[in-house]
Amino acid sequence: MFKKILIANRGEIAVRIIKACGEMGITSAAIYSDADKNSLHVRIADEAYNIGHAKSSESYLNIDKIIETALMTNAEAIHPGYGFLSENSDFIKKVTEAGLKFIGPSYQSVELMGNKTSARALMKKNNVPIVPGTTESIRSFEEAKKIALEIGLPIMIKASAGGGGKGMRKITKIEELEQGIERAKNEAEKSFGNSSVYIEKFIENPKHIEVQILGDEHGNYIHLFERECSIQRRHQKVVEEAPSSSINDELRTKVTNIALNAAKACNYYNAGTIELLYDQNESFYFLEMNTRLQVEHPITEMITGVDIVKEQIKIASGETLSIKQNDIKLNGCAIECRIYAEDVDNNFAPSIGNIMHHRLPSGPGIRIDRGIDILSEVSIYYDPMLSKLIAWGRNREEAIARMKQALSAYQIAGVKTNINFFYWILDHPIFLDSTFNNNFLENYFLPLVPNKWRENVNKEYIKVSAILGAFIKSQEKSLKTKKLCSSKNNNWGMQIYE
Repeated sequence: MFKKILIANRGEIAVRIIKACGEMGITSAAIYSDADKNSLHVRIADEAYNIGHAKSSESYLNIDKIIETALMTNAEAIHPGYGFLSENSDFIKKVTEAGLKFIGPSYQSVELMGNKTSARALMKKNNVPIVPGTTESIRSFEEAKKIALEIGLPIMIKASAGGGGKGMRKITKIEELEQGIERAKNEAEKSFGNSSVYIEKFIENPKHIEVQILGDEHGNYIHLFERECSIQRRHQKVVEEAPSSSINDELRTKVTNIALNAAKACNYYNAGTIELLYDQNESFYFLEMNTRLQVEHPITEMITGVDIVKEQIKIASGETLSIKQNDIKLNGCAIECRIYAEDVDNNFAPSIGNIMHHRLPSGPGIRIDRGIDILSEVSIYYDPMLSKLIAWGRNREEAIARMKQALSAYQIAGVKTNINFFYWILDHPIFLDSTFNNNFLENYFLPLVPNKWRENVNKEYIKVSAILGAFIKSQEKSLKTKKLCSSKNNNWGMQIYE
């Protein structure tokens, strides 16, 4: 087993990995940018090293500096978390060539599955169902027009090397095709350095279902059941739950078998996620594979009892899977809400500032994975996710009730957050009866913004916010005179306000 792991990330996922290392007796080495020098992950890690300036390109994306730091500090392995370099095959290759262990899959698997067209071709070859469309990048407008007419409109233009909604365009009329291709190619080039795009049939009103898999380097595979991830905005997940309330046992067996076949097709090992579209005819279509730890992994941990981060570390150290498929049982339901610093009324624009107050909810089945504390800074440089609030219940109804209770008790001041937004989702009849799909927010929420949304803000939250605002104002003078303590094993002087 490793003695020291360098964590090539920040925020809540860095904190999550640090805690797993601590439980396993492994020294955690954090890295941080100039903007993150006072961040929570820096303060709780065993060791912390400045990696560069605030810009990601000069810090968390600086491959050479990260590897140099790992070697200098005698780390044996690097855990990338999610985002940043977690799915960068060049980074994985360089980590391996430096004599370090990458806590994740091989660079070959990432390279293969990172390119959407090659991944689709591989899945089709191995009898994994894919959305109708091309398995190669389109070469000309004439070719694209012919394919679009063959499979029928509407279609999606997608970046071959992309994800997260970048380089993606929906085409409903053939007259939109040429301009749609050019815009998708330009965005793909800007986002991924690769302008290649391909065509997929647009699946009407699908659900987004994903399956968590684990594989070791000895050829053993298991699944940890599925997650429901259809509540999305701009192709980004907002609320996730496990298991999916839309999937019965027969369909669960079907989709988990599809996922295992997909993982085996690319000789995958470590933690990975197979993402699929699920249509109204109860058919599943391979969408993509996320060759890393997912943001929403906690809900799977809550319903299976498997610590996915610890399993990642064990697999990377050469161990075989410590659990077998028959050992894994579904237990209850878990829901995750992603808490962002953002202004919901202003098209979900990021909200920048310092966390002046942070009161955490608690209670049976409640878990919070967070990257913030009092006086943490939410800067312009990074994703504004503050924390993940997870609620477990013996059934879906209990999980929802616990989540609502936790949301009502969760207080964050200093930036705007989307906490209120989740009340609307959790109370909506379409969410409650599980008939929602990927277009839920587009169809039901966006038409309410901004006027009706403001009119329906939870009254209790307004009252709490007013009280909290008065409290902070009364403490402003005290806050300015407090001296922050940033040494390794100390907490902020602000702890009295928790």
